[in-house]
Amino acid sequence: MTSEPKAALIQFLTAMADDELILGHRASEWTGHAPILEEDIAFSNIAQDEMGHALVWYSLAHELGADDPDRMAFFRNAEMFTNTTLVELPIGDWAFTIVRQYLFDVCEQVRYTALAQSSYKPIADVVAKLRSEENYHLMHSSSWVERLGDATEESHRRMQVALDAIWPYALGLFEPCASEDTLVADGVKVGESTLREQWFEKVKPTFEAATLAVPRSSQSEFGGRLGKHTTHLHELIDAMQNVARLEPDATW
Repeated sequence: MTSEPKAALIQFLTAMADDELILGHRASEWTGHAPILEEDIAFSNIAQDEMGHALVWYSLAHELGADDPDRMAFFRNAEMFTNTTLVELPIGDWAFTIVRQYLFDVCEQVRYTALAQSSYKPIADVVAKLRSEENYHLMHSSSWVERLGDATEESHRRMQVALDAIWPYALGLFEPCASEDTLVADGVKVGESTLREQWFEKVKPTFEAATLAVPRSSQSEFGGRLGKHTTHLHELIDAMQNVARLEPDATW
């Protein structure tokens, strides 16, 4: 593999890993605070899954020449992360968390379905192993969307407020990496615009069934893939990396 395709692959794998790591951290913030005990356990498991998936993608990037996974997670500044801004937003209320998780889960479903046919076999092999866990995440989040969207007047209101606020950031899930054209031409992945269309066709009927109005805005919150983040990521990174940076040469 020549240097240009390798660099493009590293960038793409790192972006997926960053998404998983940061969302996993946000999910972990519900531990001990979820509305019911069952969800306290469920979201702790989801957080663990997301972080485990981040490790898998970081490890694939490491095989291509990126830094080792621990250094990638705990010793990069916020500007070096290429996660979408959606995942770095604070957890908000339960409605906000559920809507964000659902939109992310559907994105992963369509992305993984496409990556199962990737010309880069290690990616296709990883997707085959991770899809069952991601399918569980989607089943979990979609059931909550359906329950809360059409439950009470208050739950409906909160879900609609969350959806309206999150929508531009959710569209940002499909911000292409700088290496997009190279990866698509090589058959590693499909274009983000194609994935976005597939994603919309899946989320629209779910929200309609939950009596939630899908926002009409096409404004996208881009920038995360280029290292342009909200102040929320800086705060999260400071908290997440605090212990590791106290003893940077420690063996755990």
